Amino acid sequence: MIDLLSEIRAEFDRLANPSVAEGAQRFFKDQPIRHRGVPSPEIQRVARDVFPHVKKMSVADRDRLCTALWASGSHEEGALVCYLYRRFRKQCAAREFGLFTRWLDRYVDNCAHTDGLSLWLLGASIANDATLVDKLDSWTSSKNRWKRRAAAVALVYSAKRGEHTRAILRIAAPLIKDKDDMVQKGVGWLLKETYPKKPSEVVRFLVANRAKTTRLVLRYAAEKMTAGDKARVLARPSRLAD
Repeated sequence: MIDLLSEIRAEFDRLANPSVAEGAQRFFKDQPIRHRGVPSPEIQRVARDVFPHVKKMSVADRDRLCTALWASGSHEEGALVCYLYRRFRKQCAAREFGLFTRWLDRYVDNCAHTDGLSLWLLGASIANDATLVDKLDSWTSSKNRWKRRAAAVALVYSAKRGEHTRAILRIAAPLIKDKDDMVQKGVGWLLKETYPKKPSEVVRFLVANRAKTTRLVLRYAAEKMTAGDKARVLARPSRLAD
């Protein structure tokens, strides 16, 4: 495991590009990141290259490797974990959900890592064990902005499948009032992906809660709506009696 970890870091150092790192930092704005400047396609390629070695590891060694990558604080190493562990998505359940939650609490500090971990890893765990959805409710009041965002993004995969709609709306209810724009974008994204399978439920929810949320949430949520539904959701409350 130690040898593989060293090889991964040496490869990322070889691929480092300061101009890419500078551009990435501009994208993340208020989220300072440790970025070597390795483009995403190269991180994915490294994930493909090391996967055969990780696949042969015991579960304990695999988790130790991934935790060590997260603990470095490197953007590339955290992203690599997301690309790697999603290849084990069929194995993800309650134990893995707990592991991913610890990573979220200890190491995740930007939207890219939040979304990779939530969409692929937490989402896979929920797909394999529906009871895990209930663990997300307490996340909506977390002091950690990324955990609040994760509460929404972890359900995007379920939303696309038309699953857990009640839980989605229950979790969205406190999040649409959140003052943090990263959380607002996360819950807007969740509602946008819920709409195609459950349009009436999403429109009814948004109209009922329109005065409690921001235009940012409403705009994100309305992106996939029909013209009529979008007009209804985005209408100013004073112009329309619900």
